[in-house]
Amino acid sequence: MSAARFTPAVPRPLLLFVSGLMWSLVGIMLCRMAWLWIFPLETTLFFALLFAGCAGGWLVFYFGFSRIAQKNIDRLCLLPARACFFAFQAWKSYFIIVFMIALGITLRHSPIPRSLLAVVYFIIGGGLFLSSFRYYLRIYTMSRTGSENPGD
Repeated sequence: MSAARFTPAVPRPLLLFVSGLMWSLVGIMLCRMAWLWIFPLETTLFFALLFAGCAGGWLVFYFGFSRIAQKNIDRLCLLPARACFFAFQAWKSYFIIVFMIALGITLRHSPIPRSLLAVVYFIIGGGLFLSSFRYYLRIYTMSRTGSENPGD
């Protein structure tokens, strides 16, 4: 029996969708936590922190996460038409994910005020959420052109 028989193979567009969905859901979760931390604050401080988080999130999206997402999309498009479900993230990314979860838990239990953590959570969450749309755009492009590479 070959190992391929036990590999949970799925179509490539599903890998793109799962990846985008994970980025979206984590981004929403982080932004929701941040929102709950700043919502009870005085109005001026609330809007200042919200603006800082949103602006930072856009910068992180534009200069960082969108590029990471694009590299992951390019990697996924090089996989066979059906690939292992767990390939939606590169193997080394799983270690980064575990590290980021541990860092988030550590920060939430640190003496850093939640209002400051909210800005960091908005920045990371917003960057992830915005970058997730790169995955959906690639799926849309693939469905419209019938090709996995937009230049084809």
